[in-house]
This record gives sequence, structure tokens and C-alpha cells, in this order.
Amino acid sequence: MSDQDGLASTLAAMAEAGLDHAVVGDHVSFLGGFGMDGLVQATALSMLHPVLPVHTCVYLLGLRHPVLAARQISTLASLAPGRLVLGVGLGGEDRHEVEVCGVDPLSRGRRMDECLALLRPLLEGKGVTHAGEFFRLEDAKVLPAVPLPVPVLVGGRSSAAVRRSGRYGDGWLGIWVSPQRFAAAAAEAGEAAAGAGRDPGALGHALTVWCGFGDDPDEGRAAVAPVMQSLYGLPFARFERYVPVGPAEAVADALRPYIEAGCQSFSLLAQGSSSEAVVGAAAQVRRMLN
Repeated sequence: MSDQDGLASTLAAMAEAGLDHAVVGDHVSFLGGFGMDGLVQATALSMLHPVLPVHTCVYLLGLRHPVLAARQISTLASLAPGRLVLGVGLGGEDRHEVEVCGVDPLSRGRRMDECLALLRPLLEGKGVTHAGEFFRLEDAKVLPAVPLPVPVLVGGRSSAAVRRSGRYGDGWLGIWVSPQRFAAAAAEAGEAAAGAGRDPGALGHALTVWCGFGDDPDEGRAAVAPVMQSLYGLPFARFERYVPVGPAEAVADALRPYIEAGCQSFSLLAQGSSSEAVVGAAAQVRRMLN
């Protein structure tokens, strides 16, 4: 079986098990060069399964030109209408990755604000004329307009990211936060939305969660810790309190307080002994939380 066939089989198993989306990340040149383009990967997954949605967690929008990003998003949204949820973020773990893309790390937040302000009208097919700090556009258009709106969730743990989600996004996408911080961020995003003349009640917040499935916590930790340490170049202890491990019941118990805090969707970056085991355990978690 080819890698493509194996991935298609996994996506089919996810859909059959009742999982409601696949997850992709995005990096250009992370910690020495690692990465996969999130929108290219999301397109590939969308073509390997006829209905399963794909969430980007998170796409580094601020490293791209908004017109070029809008064209890629529009193309994917046309090929797979209604199946993309665009989580965007600054990608602050590796300053060098930002620099090699020609972006001043100190300007990332302002650049992201400008990108987000331009992205929605571009996806709607509107002509955009704009003279800002980072981009100058004269009647820029991306046609045809997307057939269905693409939800945009703004990721990041800082208050600036949370407020950005209220001003520009359809919700906040958290990672590595406590339930208490999640609840406070949801309220802060709502305040920012109201201040921008938007409806706070229309926001839908989500959480990206690394987790390790196993028969016991040690087995779950052994599945997820090496992956995270290799990816981030940091000891697992830095993340451990936010990474549920063990059987599906333990993971569900760890996630339940976030629902009470206002989380409406989880994107599990799950590790386990096999793809089949991960799909089965993740499906159990979903049933327990519904």
C-alpha cells in the first residue's frame, strides 16, 4: 500500500468513526528547515476524502502576502466547498523562520492584523484598494468568490492574539492553556468583538490539544513525548500539564472542563501505538464529550 493509500484509508476510518475533521499544521522553515505547507496539505487531504473537513492549526498567515494566500484558500474552497476551517497564527516559536520569510519578527502582530483585514473581502470577491504599513493594493480581486464562507479562527495564547480573534476572526483557537485561561480568553475575545461593532455571540472558540493514547498514562506519555520533543526541540516537561495522556476516558476527563469554559471544538494532535488505535481512541473521546 502506498503512503497515499494509507492516508486515504486513515481518513476514511476517521469519517466512519464519527470524527468530524482532520488537522494539518503549517511551517515554512521551522527549527532548521522543517515544515509542510498547510494549505497544500489541506488540499491534498480534501482530495483524498470526499466529505471530511480539514482544519489548519495554524496557518502562518502573517508570513504570506494576503492576495496570494486568498488565492490558495479560494482554490481549496472551490474544490471542497465548506470543508476548510482556517486557523491562523503568528508562529512565534522560531524567530528565524519569520526572518527567512522576509518578515521582521517585531512586526508580526501588526502584519497579521493587516492580513486579516484584507483576507475576508478578498475571499468574498470584492475589489480591494488599500494602502497600509505592509501592503499596497489597487483594486485587487480574487475571483470567483468562495462558494461558502471560510471560517477563520485566530490562534495564539497572548492577550493580543485573543483580542485579534474578536476583532477579525470567527473565534479564538487556543493551545497550551488552562480551562480558566480559556474562559477568560473567550470573554476577552467577546469584549474585543463588541468593541469592533461585531456580535460576540457569533464567535465559536476551539482548542488544539496534543495528547497521547495508551492503556495507562505511561504508555500515552511514551507515545506523545518523543514526537513533541523532536518537533519543538524542548523537553516534554514544558508541555506536560497541557497534554492529556492515557486511555480515552482520561483524555475526555481532561478536556471536559474546557467545554464548560466555552470551547466548542477540539482539534486533537493525537499520538498512539498505531493510526488505528489513535482513530479508535479519538472516536471514544468524541462520544464521551457529546
